[in-house]
Amino acid sequence: MPAAPQYPAGTVRALLATPHVSEPTRAALEARLMAPPYTPQFFDADTYALLQAVCRRLLPQPDRPTDAIELAAGIDERLLTGRADGWRYDVLPPDREAYRLGLGGIQQVAQAQFQRDFLRLTEEEQDAVLTAVQSGNPPGDVWLKVDAGRFFEELLAEATILYYCHPLAQEEIGYVGSADLPAWTRIGLNEREDREPEAVE
Repeated sequence: MPAAPQYPAGTVRALLATPHVSEPTRAALEARLMAPPYTPQFFDADTYALLQAVCRRLLPQPDRPTDAIELAAGIDERLLTGRADGWRYDVLPPDREAYRLGLGGIQQVAQAQFQRDFLRLTEEEQDAVLTAVQSGNPPGDVWLKVDAGRFFEELLAEATILYYCHPLAQEEIGYVGSADLPAWTRIGLNEREDREPEAVE
């Protein structure tokens, strides 16, 4: 099987040094690249470690053993500040409660299926736990208060947004939409701006 096309390493980082990127966009992306180690402020240390483990299974990063994109930090910080997107499913409680209950529910599923905490499971067992939550009908009394399928959907969506707003993830897919100066003019099918990278085999 031929190797999948790759985009040149450093594409987005090199673009940040050009006049194609506005100052607010540059500041936001550089902050994500150079974020210091995060200390949880909303979750306690054990719950935060659980959230990190769940995020690692939802969006594995095997090619980044030392510089993985930290997803749990964005969730913890958002919940601390109370930010939200202005709506929620009526089968879910408010975000803070939903996350606390949902993460506790994941522990219940791990205990029911494997008699161990989620953090002590193999990756395959952790995937099985998350698949049970995704199914919408996992074991555990927490799920009488929280719709499991909707919780899984919301958690996965938030983790995915946090992943792809990071420059390292954008480099993987050749995304240079952050080059917001000057305007994008070549918007027809298969048209490329000069600043867009080409995939290489």
